[in-house]
Amino acid sequence: MSADSYLSGVLAKYNVNHTGVHAQVLAIHPVIAKWAGTYLLETIYSGSIAKGTAVSLSRDADIFISLSSTTPDPLADVYATLHTALIQAGYQARKQNVSIGVSAGGYNIDYIPGKRQSQYGYDHGLYKSKAGSWTKTNVKTHVSSVAESGRLREIRLTKIWRTLRGLEFPSFYLELAAIDCLAGSSTTTLSDNFWKVLGFLSGDFPTRRYLDPANTNNVISDDLTQAERQATKTAALNARAQKNWQTIVW
Repeated sequence: MSADSYLSGVLAKYNVNHTGVHAQVLAIHPVIAKWAGTYLLETIYSGSIAKGTAVSLSRDADIFISLSSTTPDPLADVYATLHTALIQAGYQARKQNVSIGVSAGGYNIDYIPGKRQSQYGYDHGLYKSKAGSWTKTNVKTHVSSVAESGRLREIRLTKIWRTLRGLEFPSFYLELAAIDCLAGSSTTTLSDNFWKVLGFLSGDFPTRRYLDPANTNNVISDDLTQAERQATKTAALNARAQKNWQTIVW
């Protein structure tokens, strides 16, 4: 079996059936709609499902809640009241950085509330609970920058490898890194490209800086500490020292 055939088989093994998570999202939606009232513009998938980079090792979904620019509450209150609404509806909800995480039906669904900055465009303000401040971003820019990159297979393989190795490596950060290191590479040879990703991660990755394509004031690479970045580098060095693909991803 060729390297590309083996890695394609790994991708097939971890392919995702979204039926279950879609059902959970639909079940929770009335709570979101009641909480937001007339200020709700839309809810959209904004993470790996929307980008085409989901793998079955992760039972997660990201739902972005777009609220009107006329929403009167400040972002901190938007964030806090969403958490309260989900708790009062009987869900296990937890505050994260910019999202409220809900565990339901065996899935982890992260709800990210954002207030549109104007009636035009898709720039939104998000509350950052860890910093007690807010930031601007555009999740549709995030989705398109990954979904249209031509690197979905390599990204999915890297996510599988990350999860199997128990690494702390946020998905958007991982996606940006994979797209960056494969710039100019062929889109046809999966094994060569994944080997390049591992080589990049085992090299100068810990010092590479990545910015939010929707807001250059957001430094995505700051989402990991230097020690966490170094752990990814060490794991990639170990992977590159293996003699066959079966001991890298399986």
